[in-house]
Amino acid sequence: MAGPYAWLLCWAVAVAFSLGLTYVAPAWILPLFNSFTPLEDGPLRRALETYARKVGFRLSGIFVMDGSRRSTKGNAFFTGFGRRKRIALFDTLIKEHDTDEIVAVLAHEVGHSKRGHIKQRLALGVIRTGVVFYLMSLFMNSPDLFAAFGMAHTSIYAGLVFFILLYTPVSLVLSVIGNAISRAHEYEADAYAARTTGTPQAMISALKKLSASTLANLTPHPLTVWLDYGHPPALQRIRALSALIR
Repeated sequence: MAGPYAWLLCWAVAVAFSLGLTYVAPAWILPLFNSFTPLEDGPLRRALETYARKVGFRLSGIFVMDGSRRSTKGNAFFTGFGRRKRIALFDTLIKEHDTDEIVAVLAHEVGHSKRGHIKQRLALGVIRTGVVFYLMSLFMNSPDLFAAFGMAHTSIYAGLVFFILLYTPVSLVLSVIGNAISRAHEYEADAYAARTTGTPQAMISALKKLSASTLANLTPHPLTVWLDYGHPPALQRIRALSALIR
């Protein structure tokens, strides 16, 4: 019905669905798979709230997630937008790390927000989705492409197959660019955490423990990092943080 501009409609629907899912996930979807309980009052909660006030970051809540149900990996993440922002701490993170280290992890996540990384990643995701739908529209409506494969008539099903085959190198290029941006963001967030907490050593200690719990490869091949890593190897992050101490 939309003709050559159908890809724009599909793009708009996909973006709207993605944004809506991000907004409702903290309250309706994530609790279906894990339990979230408010962090009890104590030194850790007070330390996290004190840090958030110090840097002017508003939190609607601090929750503990039962991540140990599926993994021994420690983690923390933000959910929600605006005034609905809340932080979820894995119970494994609280168990294995001291207060200074957890504050450093929080500071790292706050750094992503303060540096605009979350908005940048969202914008890049929207652009990438638009590229996918635009290229799909080209592949599915190109008589020359079908003729190149020996087909006299266009076909939606064949067009999807051609798109999957031909989009692979495009996806690789976009992935490499996205990973490079993501790695740069991680360094910036680490530096923000070190500067605002005043204790780079706490972030270093947290990275060491997180690497040990996940059995992370500390020295992957540079080409592997360039192609596949959205986060810099822990050893490189530790070296960058150590340089801030000197």
